[in-house]
Amino acid sequence: MSPPPPPLGRGRRRAAQAFDEALDDAELVAARAALAQGRWQSARSLLVHTGDDWDRRGHRATVLAKEPYCAVWAREWLLAEPDSADASVLLALALVHRVLRGKEKPARGREACQDAARLLPDDPTPWLGLLMLERSLGADDDVVRVFDAVRGRYADHHHAHHLVVARLAERDGGRGADPLHEVYDFAAWAAEQAPADSPLAILPVVAHAERYRVLAAAGHESADPNASGHWVGRRARLVMKAAFDWWLEWEQDGHPRRLIDLNFLAHAKSCEGRGAEAAALFHRIGEHATPAPWSYPDRDPHSAFRAARAHALGTV
Repeated sequence: MSPPPPPLGRGRRRAAQAFDEALDDAELVAARAALAQGRWQSARSLLVHTGDDWDRRGHRATVLAKEPYCAVWAREWLLAEPDSADASVLLALALVHRVLRGKEKPARGREACQDAARLLPDDPTPWLGLLMLERSLGADDDVVRVFDAVRGRYADHHHAHHLVVARLAERDGGRGADPLHEVYDFAAWAAEQAPADSPLAILPVVAHAERYRVLAAAGHESADPNASGHWVGRRARLVMKAAFDWWLEWEQDGHPRRLIDLNFLAHAKSCEGRGAEAAALFHRIGEHATPAPWSYPDRDPHSAFRAARAHALGTV
């Protein structure tokens, strides 16, 4: 039996506080709303028209899959179209999110991703789902194996690189600050390997923030990022400057996950005390804040974002 649709009415205060992982993708927002009402045909059309824009396909499928009843609707889609590879991908990612919420066994999520990968051998999206699982549950060798499978299909996969950076940053968390930590090397290597206009140029900033998350949680850095020396050392300044200069030259208005990068960069510039540069980034971000990195290490991301934005824009 299909679940009832969720209530349409929501309090304004709750909506204002919600982070929307769809970011500024209006087509995705519409398809997700239809899916929440059991109308999976909109998701079908969206994924068909996304084609092989792999970063956009991964972003859209991941956001759709987080809809609470997505697995149910994806199964209904498969009943109507048993050979639909897109339905299989959406079901696989929905099961991955259920695993990560503790509502499904990991083996079921892995099996669904592998089934979808066999249907779409050139598509990195099923492997992205598997990487989400291994990033949280797998051994290091599993993470490397699945990441290599993603890169073999699309070398510059944005989301996959972010997942690996977050996982690498957590290694040796108890040893304290280490300017030669492997997460920095990985991020620098990925940025250098990518094309000149690739948003992976921001990855070293992401690595710096993820490592801060780990160090602050372990007590090696201040829990207040603005008071932490993590953001003002020579290496940090070089990373921030290179990323900001790249953004000025190559701003990627069309990349589906660019607002995630801008939030990391605005956070870094705020922590570095570069108010004018942070202000330029906040203007681009608008209302599209993301939980990470404003929540690092254990902060209310809404309050942290608003305070940083107000300070940068001079509206305190």
